[in-house]
Amino acid sequence: MFSSTDGWVTCALGHRHWGRVGAAGLLVHRAGTDGPELLLQHRAVWSHHGGTWGTPGGALHAGESPEHGALREVQEELGLLPEDLELGPASVDDHGGWSYTTVLARPVRDIEPRDLTLDGESDGVAWIALGDLVSVPLHPGFEASLYRLHDLLSA
Repeated sequence: MFSSTDGWVTCALGHRHWGRVGAAGLLVHRAGTDGPELLLQHRAVWSHHGGTWGTPGGALHAGESPEHGALREVQEELGLLPEDLELGPASVDDHGGWSYTTVLARPVRDIEPRDLTLDGESDGVAWIALGDLVSVPLHPGFEASLYRLHDLLSA
């Protein structure tokens, strides 16, 4: 569905971003045997930064809160429903005139990647231990935010 807020913008830092009023994504995490595990999306090759791993997310609609936008995107891209998740804190990556909000969430039920319904924006989804992120190519924006997200995941 096309929204008047879909489209590319250039932030004050000179970076090109999708979402005229910003974007948001959902970082689903759970406790693993060796620390936090993250449910990450393998972005479709045709998409911006395709082939990398990151949070399901996308452009916010006009007047939409980051939490609502992140829940909408994870439902569209992975088939997860709001009642499957408990929302936690959020972290904002502000680029001046454009921002990406990562909303953390914990599953309230067992979530297995094979049971999710992926749309065309995902080539896969997996639980990846925080310590194993170095073994996969990460979306550059997600990778740049890890220092802020790490503290929230450890809390």
